[in-house]
Amino acid sequence: MRSMAKIFSLIAIFALGHLSAIWLLRPSTAPDPRQTPVTASMERQGGGGVGTALADTDVEPMADLSEQERQDIRVFRDNRPSVVNISTIDLRRDYFSLNVFEIPRGTGSGFVWDEFGHVVTNYHVIRGGDRLQVTLGEKDWDARLVGAAPNKDLAVLRIDAPAELLRPLQVGDSSRLMVGQRVLVIGNPFGLDQTLTTGVVSALGREINSPGGVPIRDVIQTDAAINPGNSGGPLLDSRGRLIGVSTAIFSPSGASAGIGFAVPVEVVARLVPQLIQHGRPLQPGINIELLADRWAQRGGIEGVIVRRVGRGGPAEQAGIEGIRQTRRGEVLLGDIIVAVNDQPIRSIADLILAFDEIGIGGTARITLERERRQRTVEVQLMAIE
Repeated sequence: MRSMAKIFSLIAIFALGHLSAIWLLRPSTAPDPRQTPVTASMERQGGGGVGTALADTDVEPMADLSEQERQDIRVFRDNRPSVVNISTIDLRRDYFSLNVFEIPRGTGSGFVWDEFGHVVTNYHVIRGGDRLQVTLGEKDWDARLVGAAPNKDLAVLRIDAPAELLRPLQVGDSSRLMVGQRVLVIGNPFGLDQTLTTGVVSALGREINSPGGVPIRDVIQTDAAINPGNSGGPLLDSRGRLIGVSTAIFSPSGASAGIGFAVPVEVVARLVPQLIQHGRPLQPGINIELLADRWAQRGGIEGVIVRRVGRGGPAEQAGIEGIRQTRRGEVLLGDIIVAVNDQPIRSIADLILAFDEIGIGGTARITLERERRQRTVEVQLMAIE
């Protein structure tokens, strides 16, 4: 029996050693109710917002600490009151009694955005949850979803907490980051809240997939330890300013392997006001309907096929045409978008990202192809409802 157990252990280790993937940081699963009292006690002490977790606020740093250590301590103390724990709860009905009961789904992180109770987190943290709960300070607050941007893995919640508990983070500038710059992550890995990890900016301009299926570009890569439960927590610079939102890891085991990713604060600062006001991001566009990518691929077409052009929109004014049908019933292709601002467009995702970079009100230089002839038009982007 012992030899068989060893064999199975070796098989498990071998299998884990060959798994490697980009993980959107799934919410940490709820603690196992079968855990021992000792384990439960350790988790309460290490992860609680009260007791030992806050005891060091009254303790002065030792005199022999380095200036860097003292600065990290200051950043942590100043900003952890702004970081929250987010729990998602599923509602289930008992088939026999018909009573509705709650099942903890998982936990993630978030942070206070403004004094009105808005909290920013990742979309994948709250996706599918029937009830949302935010732990701020020593109290749990019921939260409601204000808006979500799945293509950027961002969501905004709102809690009715008193103003004295709401301490928004200072928003920094991710456009001026440099590789090697020091960063700090505050979050709730594996349900252990108020956790600090440190590292550096490892790379810039990375690209990861979003829950909405559209790539997120210009993502920040860091070696600061990020684990499940850190999702939605802030990435801070050495002065404590928000520069990103922790969202994913590259890991062979599902835990931190020194490669984490964060959505840059430029994206966050642009989208959060839209989510608060409209409940969704306003997508820049030109009022056209596109044909699915698979049809272009089947026809060997490199570009995005315009299916229909909305009346009175920027596309119609620029003379862009969609698919049309002759009196004989023949279907003729109209315009195919092959480039925007000289950047090749090979899919709908490419077009969305190109328009997103230009922004609402910006001018897009669109290269079109029709009947093997190319032309370029300039179109001002509008907000697409």
